[in-house]
Amino acid sequence: MFVNLPIWRRFEPFMSTAKHFAEKLLQIKALQINMQNPYTWASGWHSPVYCDNRKVLSYPYIRDFVKSELANMVLEQYPDAEVIAGVATAGIPHGAMAADLLKLPFIYVRSKPKEHGMGNQIEGVLQEGQKVVVIEDLVSTGKSSLQAVDAIRAAGGEVVGMCALFTYGFDAAAKAMEDAMVPLHTISNYQALMEVAEEQKLISAEQKQSLEDWRKGPDTWGK
Repeated sequence: MFVNLPIWRRFEPFMSTAKHFAEKLLQIKALQINMQNPYTWASGWHSPVYCDNRKVLSYPYIRDFVKSELANMVLEQYPDAEVIAGVATAGIPHGAMAADLLKLPFIYVRSKPKEHGMGNQIEGVLQEGQKVVVIEDLVSTGKSSLQAVDAIRAAGGEVVGMCALFTYGFDAAAKAMEDAMVPLHTISNYQALMEVAEEQKLISAEQKQSLEDWRKGPDTWGK
């Protein structure tokens, strides 16, 4: 049985879930487009788009929507899931809320083992052979997400797939997920963002092309 949508979704005109969520992320400035002053990532890449899904936590109805969508995604795509795992730190709250709705155990995965105490990288209880769905807030290159997958597998868990709020849709990330044999499903994506931005006249045709060029080659864009 699928989880009911929050009230604000029930009475709005039909729109694909991906576009609808991209629209909401733009409204709360969790997604921002800035062609004049691109953002700089930790990797040194210049990006005209910035995504901060932590902002979702401050908006109860959108937060409720995300929780419902993630839970429904797990039910539909990974019906045999036994454990939900959040990727620290931004994937933790979304994963915990989805796990609560699904009444499944929850764990979270640090980027590296603690340097004190028990030295855990995985917090919570994971049994050998349990089927795990990983929850991320954002997938860019996929590197940090797959580090969490590696940690779960090393601990004896079976990763059956990953769910995320948003993905930039980089080819490198798609290949990394395929190579790691991790199916990825997301609520929204870069293509949906571009469609909404164009429909709302947030970008020009020229800017849309530049944004597509960035998605295809984020490491060289703007240089």
